Amino acid sequence: CCFFPVESSYVPEMHLCFLSSRVNELYVDDPDKDSGGKIEVNLNISLPNLHCELVGLDIQDEMGRHEVGHIDNSMKIPLNNGDGCRFEGHFSINKVPGNFHVSTHSATAQPQNPDMTHVIHKLSFGDKLQVHNVHGAFNALEGADKLSSNPLASHDYILKIVPTVYEDMSGKQRYSYQYTVANKEYVAYSHTGRIIPAIWFRYDLSPITVKYTEKRQPLYRFITSICAIIGGTFTVAGILDSCIFTASEAWKKIQLGKMQ
Repeated sequence: CCFFPVESSYVPEMHLCFLSSRVNELYVDDPDKDSGGKIEVNLNISLPNLHCELVGLDIQDEMGRHEVGHIDNSMKIPLNNGDGCRFEGHFSINKVPGNFHVSTHSATAQPQNPDMTHVIHKLSFGDKLQVHNVHGAFNALEGADKLSSNPLASHDYILKIVPTVYEDMSGKQRYSYQYTVANKEYVAYSHTGRIIPAIWFRYDLSPITVKYTEKRQPLYRFITSICAIIGGTFTVAGILDSCIFTASEAWKKIQLGKMQ
């Protein structure tokens, strides 16, 4: 498996391909022990039919955290002449099962019929890995479109978060998280009537960590690869030369036959 830097030209990419390889590992551990038991979250979601003054973010988990109307490092951008809202938030969650949800729960007055149709532009966890040829579900909900859903429906996104580590050849590690997702939508009722809808992101962490390690290949492998390419080039050149010579001889015989 080859590592291709984004800014490299064609020749250096080939050179680095021979010198490095990527090893994938799975193990049980908490890779980022210096995080203080926190995971950074980036959320970007548009609700085109809900006013910004009604939109809020709530965070809950099994450690007892219950925060309604989280506003730190968040921004609400009016859409559709103020009829809609785009919510962008950067916040942290504890490394325990829990949820965060976009709702009208923090609004001073609850709307009669809140419209929770939405589009998710981004939901990611941890550091952003800008590494070529590392494919994974780092932003699995990107582009999720629920604009045609029932406006009064709640949406549940059930996430299984998988810690992911990338270690380059210098030994520097970056910590990110992939996740799988399942979802459902429903209109909920209780004995007092219809429950206020919300967009729920319920998460749990996998005990398995995925690690990508970039390693430098031994010199003998580089030399073997170069020899294989040179040998292959000479072999192909020999085949082409043989074909051209055969065709040339055949053409000469045809020309001689015509002259006789």
